[in-house]
Amino acid sequence: MARTSTYLTFARSCEEAFTFYKSVFGTEFEGGIMRYGDGPMLDDQPGVTDDDKKLIVNIQLPILGGHLLMGSDAPDARGYQLNQGNNVQIVLDPDTRAWADALFAALAAGGTVNDPLEEAFWGDYYGSLVDRFGIHWLVNCTSKS
Repeated sequence: MARTSTYLTFARSCEEAFTFYKSVFGTEFEGGIMRYGDGPMLDDQPGVTDDDKKLIVNIQLPILGGHLLMGSDAPDARGYQLNQGNNVQIVLDPDTRAWADALFAALAAGGTVNDPLEEAFWGDYYGSLVDRFGIHWLVNCTSKS
């Protein structure tokens, strides 16, 4: 089923923040905790230090009314410059890839595509962009059709 989530990015405190949010909402993480050391390194990305391998690359916590709070750390070694404005993204998870394509194209009009929609290493159809108003969007479709 389609849903919308909020994605939070932290310098190095994602685990601390999500442990706090877990205690506030009394819910459990969905799908466990994925750390930088768990995933493959892409050829065009800088390496990750042993300390950074312990940081969170993805975590998900249901909060209220079916809303999913998602998050990750953004270590400097990855080249991501975290600042107010790019530390919160709206995540769209449409039911079909066609719907993902349509939403992505509409939101990208006059904006900037950071990652074009394509098959991601985790198996979903994923892309990211900043719309013409400066809002950060992630489109992640789990459907294969």
